[in-house]
Amino acid sequence: MTDCPFCEIMAGFPGSRVAIIEPLNPVVPGHMIAIPCQHVRVASDNPDITAETIHYASVYASQLGGDYNLITSAGEAATQTVYHLHIHIVPRRADDGLQLPWTGQRKEKAA
Repeated sequence: MTDCPFCEIMAGFPGSRVAIIEPLNPVVPGHMIAIPCQHVRVASDNPDITAETIHYASVYASQLGGDYNLITSAGEAATQTVYHLHIHIVPRRADDGLQLPWTGQRKEKAA
């Protein structure tokens, strides 16, 4: 895939199946992304590659210790901006200030 920025990045990891790198704009310290070398547009396009990528992301996250989010998006309405599967590994602390799009949703519905 010649116009995919993640395919270009992954060309720098020959022989790897999945790479874990820091995104351009990490949202908290330690934020990383797991990217498969094979181009997969969205998670449902290739469940086997998706499973392998989430496996690498979860192993990496477990080694960090503490709480974390594993996040992926599929499609524009789901906030996907780069159309190459990637899993965000987001370390969390109670006071990190990061709010996900659905944070507080139940409280708002109840009001």
